[in-house]
Amino acid sequence: MKVYTKTGDKGTTGLYGGTRVSKNSLKIESYGTVDELNSYLGLIRSYEIDPALEEEIIIIQKDLFNLGAELATPIDKLYLANGKPRIPKTISEQDIIQLEDWIDDLEGQLEQLTHFILPGGNQPASHAHVARCICRRAERLTVGLAEVEEIRPELQKYLNRLSDYLFVLGRKIATDNNHEEVKWIPGE
Repeated sequence: MKVYTKTGDKGTTGLYGGTRVSKNSLKIESYGTVDELNSYLGLIRSYEIDPALEEEIIIIQKDLFNLGAELATPIDKLYLANGKPRIPKTISEQDIIQLEDWIDDLEGQLEQLTHFILPGGNQPASHAHVARCICRRAERLTVGLAEVEEIRPELQKYLNRLSDYLFVLGRKIATDNNHEEVKWIPGE
């Protein structure tokens, strides 16, 4: 299989199931931003971080490929004519619960928040905060997509929870590297 197909040279791309849409469509923006987020998580993994966090990020990256594949599939094409799922794994409530469990575990290792904090820390912590912003953009685009076509609610919920995870991940990485959080005090 070649990397280039030339089928998108006129500004369209194919969805799972064969439908072609503009590369500028909200659907493509949604899963393209999920892909951007996934790549950014790979950047975080390129730094020396806690191996347990790296394993969590790998699981999330796989989930994001599944989420993107589902966004690239019209809901009426999620199942083949023989009734089998077109996508082997879709985001489930269990995936969302897993994120919540990781968040709870990480928060238990951190000082309780009393103020907003400025994004930052060392490079991987700062990248986690940027990833959180990309995740929020992916979530906004997915919410917009859900307003014009049917998507499963688990996709929005996963992205919402993932942005929370990425916030806590940034805090944890910064703490692991002895970077003090800078509090934002309104009016200072």
